[in-house]
Amino acid sequence: MAVLDQLTSSQEAIDLENKYGAHNYHPLPVVLNKGEGVFVWDVEGKKYYDFLSAYSAVNQGHCHPKIVDAMIQQAQTLALTSRAFYNDVLGGYEKYVTEYFGFDKVLPMNTGAEAVETAIKLCRKWAYEVKGIEENEANIIVCENNFHGRTTTIISFSNDEDARKNFGPFTSGFIKIEYDNLVALEETLETTKNVAGFLVEPIQGEAGVYVPSEGYLTKAKALCKKHNVLFIADEVQTGIARTGKLLAVNHENVHPDILILGKAISGGVYPVSAVLANNKIMNVIKPGQHGSTFGGNPIAASVAVAALEVVKDENLADNAEYLGQIFRKEISTFAETNSLVKLVRGKGLLNAILINDTEDSSTAWDICIKLRDNGLLAKPTHGNIIRFAPPLVMNEEQLMDCIAIIKNTINEF
Repeated sequence: MAVLDQLTSSQEAIDLENKYGAHNYHPLPVVLNKGEGVFVWDVEGKKYYDFLSAYSAVNQGHCHPKIVDAMIQQAQTLALTSRAFYNDVLGGYEKYVTEYFGFDKVLPMNTGAEAVETAIKLCRKWAYEVKGIEENEANIIVCENNFHGRTTTIISFSNDEDARKNFGPFTSGFIKIEYDNLVALEETLETTKNVAGFLVEPIQGEAGVYVPSEGYLTKAKALCKKHNVLFIADEVQTGIARTGKLLAVNHENVHPDILILGKAISGGVYPVSAVLANNKIMNVIKPGQHGSTFGGNPIAASVAVAALEVVKDENLADNAEYLGQIFRKEISTFAETNSLVKLVRGKGLLNAILINDTEDSSTAWDICIKLRDNGLLAKPTHGNIIRFAPPLVMNEEQLMDCIAIIKNTINEF
């Protein structure tokens, strides 16, 4: 586009977005125009470590050549047919992804929020047609401080007032309980009628990388099984090797009844999401009852296969596990000498530090601005928490360089 060719500074790009774009985001003031591996560059040519990975969408690194090649080759052959017709790529992808994660069937969509909506519809339909709940009476248990997206149904069970205020009326059929509280889950299952499913993030990422107690997921799945309730794992952010296992639920050997994937299933080069389940659940969906024009398109299918092959071929889960332990050890030791860092938590390369200040303070934001100045990009969440999630292709030398940047930057405060 000619208008983009005329940009000569970051401020020009920021001004254009502010003037012509909806103000539904508050980006860190940096304008990126190139990415490769763990690095990104701004329009002035300054190089940065990316420590957010597009909210864990770029686990395989920016512009991974295998994934990009798959996209280009397929785009030059056949981009979109809609699901009105078969195409020669989708079936192969469906076979690959179901075997990869151990399910009978996949329902392909595009975004994480779409996939969550799909899982909710699938759970409800199963409840009415298999479990025998009376139509329109199904309840789904969710957790407080969840983040599953921002569609109307999803924000109906959100605690985030920024996401909810003045967007009602909201969708009913959801019961909120405290995260990482098995007593609350068991009591709700035993005292509430018509429970169809339990929707949970194995680690609450947007809430500040809250890792549940050991055994929580295993026992939650067992409670769901006891009460004939579907265990639905939202692994849009935690899946695809981010936490040191292929899926975060794999840390406890839990196999969800419904698995929700997105983000890194495409390596960040194309919108791809997926809902996986076995036949007894997925077969309730019949023609015309759910779909998407772009869901399962040939480019998405080709890209997803390549992205998942990269995860396996390059042992990204093992690398995330190894580097994550180093990161938490180094930052924990640092926290003992710097009162501004209250704690570090996470799994694999999904981590966060809690800044010793109030949620309404600007300290975490100010630290991220200074990190940017020092060549590392991260973003606060919930005011006083900074999330750190670099691409999983990072090596130990690069990680230690980033840790030094983080320590030196925080010491400046």
